[in-house]
Amino acid sequence: MAKKYLSKAEVARKLKVSERVVQEMINTDTFETKQVGKNLKIDEDSLNEWLENLNETDEKMLALKRVICHFEEYMRPENIFLDFEAENKFDAIRILSVKAKDLKLVRDARWLYEVVVAREELISTAIGHGVALLHPRHLHPSKIKTPSILFGRSKEPVDFDAPDNKPVNIFFMLLLHNDKQHLFSLSYISKLIMNPEILEAFSTAENMEEIHNCLTVLPEQQNK
Repeated sequence: MAKKYLSKAEVARKLKVSERVVQEMINTDTFETKQVGKNLKIDEDSLNEWLENLNETDEKMLALKRVICHFEEYMRPENIFLDFEAENKFDAIRILSVKAKDLKLVRDARWLYEVVVAREELISTAIGHGVALLHPRHLHPSKIKTPSILFGRSKEPVDFDAPDNKPVNIFFMLLLHNDKQHLFSLSYISKLIMNPEILEAFSTAENMEEIHNCLTVLPEQQNK
């Protein structure tokens, strides 16, 4: 029986990861591959054998890659906005609301500003360490075009009534459609912030690509 070869897109769908992850696995000779015309294809038998023989460590790593790829659906590189100037917390929310409108993530910047400020007036969304997780009080899928997360960094930190009394210059604006997306993203970001190196990189990274890598690349791969 002739061997069957799969494209990177087909393997990505099967493994529930991105094509970038599949390419990384190809680069480390995880599967047998074959050049078919101009495209590199993956041997399906080799892929299935690898899946059948995963050890516990490999299974955990694959699960982590799936989580990262899921988050990457919301956190695209163009959603990163660095070094804007804000006079106070409300100015920061206004600037990020306009950015969300410019990126066509929402239909109305004024609406977004008002609902985020309304949430902020109940209790601060600052969580300490110079970070705030901005979001409306209620989910509004009809107002948000695509489930997304906006990352913003202000040039100077602004007072945000944080629990540790430290000003904020790192902002995540969560624009999601349902509780599952919202809770998943809160959990993911919270875990990132617990890593001091990643938290430091949020403040010192010089471009969007560096920030995106901090958010979506496994820690052991970031220095490669």
